[in-house]
Amino acid sequence: MIAASNIIPLFVALPLAAAFLISLLGKRIKRLPDALGVLVALILCGLSLLSVRLHNIHGILTYSAGAWKPPIGIGMVLDGLSVFMLVTVNLVAFCVVVYSVNYMEKFTAKWKFYTLFFLMLGGMNGVIITGDMFNFFVFLEIAAVASYALVAFGTERQELEAAFKYAVMGTVGSLFILLGIAFLYSYTSTLNMADMSSVLAQKGTGNITLMVSVLFLMGFGLKAALVPFHAWLPDAHPSAPAPISAMLSGVLIKSLGIYALCRIFYNVIGMSPAISSILLFLGTLSMVVGGLLAIGQWDFKRLLAYSSISQIGYIILGLGLATPLGILGGLFHLFNHSVFKSLLFLNSGAVEYATGTRDLQKMGGLAKRMPVTATTAMTASMSIAGIPPFNGFWSKLLIIIAAVQAGRYGYAFWAVLISILTLAMYVRAMKYAFLGSLREGLSRIKEVPLFMKLSMGALALICLAGGLLLIPGINETFLQGARDVLLEGTEYAATVLKGIK
Repeated sequence: MIAASNIIPLFVALPLAAAFLISLLGKRIKRLPDALGVLVALILCGLSLLSVRLHNIHGILTYSAGAWKPPIGIGMVLDGLSVFMLVTVNLVAFCVVVYSVNYMEKFTAKWKFYTLFFLMLGGMNGVIITGDMFNFFVFLEIAAVASYALVAFGTERQELEAAFKYAVMGTVGSLFILLGIAFLYSYTSTLNMADMSSVLAQKGTGNITLMVSVLFLMGFGLKAALVPFHAWLPDAHPSAPAPISAMLSGVLIKSLGIYALCRIFYNVIGMSPAISSILLFLGTLSMVVGGLLAIGQWDFKRLLAYSSISQIGYIILGLGLATPLGILGGLFHLFNHSVFKSLLFLNSGAVEYATGTRDLQKMGGLAKRMPVTATTAMTASMSIAGIPPFNGFWSKLLIIIAAVQAGRYGYAFWAVLISILTLAMYVRAMKYAFLGSLREGLSRIKEVPLFMKLSMGALALICLAGGLLLIPGINETFLQGARDVLLEGTEYAATVLKGIK
């Protein structure tokens, strides 16, 4: 049990060590950033898959940093939800790092990119595994600050402006979160999440909990880009290099936003009917507004950015239902969206890499010259639109069925309608980009380099086979384990504290 729990700090130590070594030696040894980056990302991906098995054997694992035991000392927790998020984040990160080997050649100082990338990855992993609020905020800020710099990585005027806007709004969101943590600490006299949950259960929820809930909804809602807190995302994601756009939309807004909302409102404060109703409303609003704004975009990456807001709405809708099937569907869609949206941003990067433009009106017939990019982009588009047998179909179906079972017929209607709208927008995008006759001036373009193709191909295979996660056996070990943690609610605290003792 002790040996098994030693895996937990590696999810933070490895990426931070990689960031340190690359910053120290990357400028002198040209190939070190690529080699070390791929190696560390592969190890983290392998460790996240191993953590699934360890959790199935041992149950909840806890790790105490230093001599002081939690709730006084720093604790890290590996439960079903942590394992699920670690696999999602590190799987996407590995594919993005492989893609970056070729893509980032056109940028100077690749070692700076990898340094910031692994700082961001270490921050996200830290948010997922930490068991106390203070370190939760520290890791959140590490990931957020690194992402601000990565958005501005190209140093063009548009990128710097988008990064500044993102940094200002992100800092406001962080301030809301910090205030919420401060008020909770003043009320409970502890920073350990499990201990805080126990104290809240004993004292009861009062006005201070209501105020904290509002602060967290605004703070984490901004990190997750929920409408009306979404204004930063349509500028930040298109401006960043394609690998960073894939990480931002694929996993950053999930780990810093959605995961944090789930962990705090289900396991620390407790999910109330009022919070559930607010999440349902915000999820549906994001679904509709994001879909309507995306449909009119001609900038390929901007279309994908608005589409992310819409798809985040589906996830929040499923989680807001607070039913076993709704939570399962929401978590499944979180994983699926991480895969197919990362793939779509990598596809857009491949198109821009080959053609030099993101304007769909200046493209056409690219499938003839870029068959791998076209095939993987079509796979991801059908998946995000919810076409069977791709993975997006199954998660959307679960969310819609859960809404109907809960008697939320209006929400189910909007989920179906926006799915049809999503299909229309991606059929249009694929038509303008890849179908038809090849435009003048594009006759000399060719398919992207090998590592970019490998990364896109791997993610496309997951889109195609993602529905297999619902097969009994796999479902119990991966999706249901994460769902059960949320269904336990504040009872989860007793399980964690027992594991620490």
